[in-house]
Amino acid sequence: MRPDVLNPLFAEVTALKGIGPALAKPLERLGLDRAVDVAFHLPTGWVDRLPRDELMASDAGRVIAIQLTPVNYRMGGSARSPARVQAVDAHGNHVTLVYFGGSSGWVKKLLPLNEPRWVSGKLETYGQELQMVHPDYVLEPGEAEGHQGREAIYPCSEGITSKRIATLVEQAIERAPELPEWIEPSLKARQGWPRWHEALARIHADPADAKARERLAYDEVFATQLALLLVRGEARSKRGQPLRGDGRLRDALKLPYAPTGAQARTIREIEGDMAQERPMLRLLQGDVGSGKTLVAAMALLIAVEAGAQGAMLAPTEILARQHYETLSRLLAGLDVTVAVLTGRDKGKAREATLMGLADGSIDILVGTHAIFQEGVGYRNLGLAVVDEQHRFGVAERMMLQAKASVPPHLLVMTATPIPRTLQLATHGEMDVSRLDEMPPGRTPVETSVIADARLGDVVAGLGRHIESGKQAYWVCPLVEESEKIDMAAAEARAAELRHRFGDRIGLVHGRMKGPEKDAVMARFSAGELAVLVATTVIEVGVDVPNATLIVIEHADRFGLAQLHQLRGRVGRGDGKSHCILLRGEQLSETSRARLALMRDTTDGFVIAERDLELRGAGELLGTRQSGEQQFRLTPPELLAPLLEMATADARLLEDQDRKLQTPRGQAARTALYLFERDAAVGLLRAG
Repeated sequence: MRPDVLNPLFAEVTALKGIGPALAKPLERLGLDRAVDVAFHLPTGWVDRLPRDELMASDAGRVIAIQLTPVNYRMGGSARSPARVQAVDAHGNHVTLVYFGGSSGWVKKLLPLNEPRWVSGKLETYGQELQMVHPDYVLEPGEAEGHQGREAIYPCSEGITSKRIATLVEQAIERAPELPEWIEPSLKARQGWPRWHEALARIHADPADAKARERLAYDEVFATQLALLLVRGEARSKRGQPLRGDGRLRDALKLPYAPTGAQARTIREIEGDMAQERPMLRLLQGDVGSGKTLVAAMALLIAVEAGAQGAMLAPTEILARQHYETLSRLLAGLDVTVAVLTGRDKGKAREATLMGLADGSIDILVGTHAIFQEGVGYRNLGLAVVDEQHRFGVAERMMLQAKASVPPHLLVMTATPIPRTLQLATHGEMDVSRLDEMPPGRTPVETSVIADARLGDVVAGLGRHIESGKQAYWVCPLVEESEKIDMAAAEARAAELRHRFGDRIGLVHGRMKGPEKDAVMARFSAGELAVLVATTVIEVGVDVPNATLIVIEHADRFGLAQLHQLRGRVGRGDGKSHCILLRGEQLSETSRARLALMRDTTDGFVIAERDLELRGAGELLGTRQSGEQQFRLTPPELLAPLLEMATADARLLEDQDRKLQTPRGQAARTALYLFERDAAVGLLRAG
């Protein structure tokens, strides 16, 4: 249970003063649901308000704070004309304060003649005059304290300003308690870091405060590393079920090609792990198309050969059902029963699956979250495989493992290659295997970057492509992290393409019901549809070898890793495949670098390392997904230098106080709760 001292921080954001329904929505869009989210919503920049007692032309272009006295109004003759207020400083120097769209009555009330006001804004020159357009602040002299010096600038959303967020941050910090120190004292002294609460207050007051930022980032990395060490230690301390397969099923498997050297090596590593009493905890990294599914199938067969059951967890219904079809085809003819279970399975079909799991007649279960929900019981779960692990958190993996009488072996897989730094920071509790070879027959996808202005040429090329008998994907722009808006973009594009090419155009998006999606996917897989228009719902797992073209609209809005995943939908057959990245006209330098890298390489590991540099750990996966905790306080440039230090400190604490019962250990427990690494505390309690 979370310590009571943290409860004020974890209150709903509506507990902060001044938040009603209108303000709650933009806060929700920013992910600010609780007071702690507001406190951890760090500024990304700042404005320096230079205090001045005299107007000087040399300050043009800078934000100044100065006391002025209005002396004259020059109001426009129409509602569209700007309102101008002439004012003087203490030395008689003139400046014009300009307001566009403000009523004359409102401006006169704000700046009454001959009454001094403290004014802050950007000073500019207009002809021979000094002016200030829409000053940021106009206050009575006694209210000016606290509005001079450096002001933080926060990431915003429509409906809320940076200034409004700053007032909420003040309340959130007031709720933040003084906490006991969890950093090793000599390390804290050597680094010159402030205490946690002081660091939090300082970074909001001065976003350039390097020591405050380092301290908060360190705390987050330390809590993550300590949690991973505790999870690993707990897994290593438990006795599991040794699973030694006899090879009868694997030997009977008829594969279209021999496994690559990387696949064979990884299967040997997994076989060795599963033969141990200590439960396997292994991360399998494999680039798009590197053959992870075959490795997973072999691991599942080892479990079945040893008399146990296997379960495979997928993040979406589309992917779960595709894995089920793939495994069913691959294992056809073997004495192995494979079943599927998702949230949409109801009634007698679901009951039959549950009975088969309970009596052991089902050997392998594939599904979504439904496979570890209440009421689902296994006769002897020996292996859990988690696909696309970035969609699931430690707690969800633990729920699946809890379905076994003794801890099962665990294999988690990702087609999103993880940079080494981030791998240590997010999966440090796992052994790692890497599939760094491609199966025979895979040819690199040719990638082109084309401006939106040439959309007509791209559509014409699409027509030639489908006339040749090939299929294509058309991925619609990521408008924003909103399924509803992304769906509208997809529907509009599908309608335009149907007008041109007829009813051979299919559409899938995240708001469709499962059976609808499956029906469209089945038609596309069968070749009845030539083009599948989609949102990023097709990002993982869709496998149609005849689809050799993918068009991604507004590719500059996607993260590198997500673009790489989408590109992986083609190049899955023998034919040459193409990826067209449609870009907007106005590109930032980062966007240009991102698209150039996609054009120049198909190596997912190279892309992942570069993605970390360009976007940062928190955005590595493009659209944020649920599951693994994002780094909210740790900028990418600090992750690597702090990681080694935090890991060593966490390891020292774990060696000295495995149960976290000393004063420093208790403080570290609080840090685990503060940064929501609660699963590790649960392990301590269970132990």
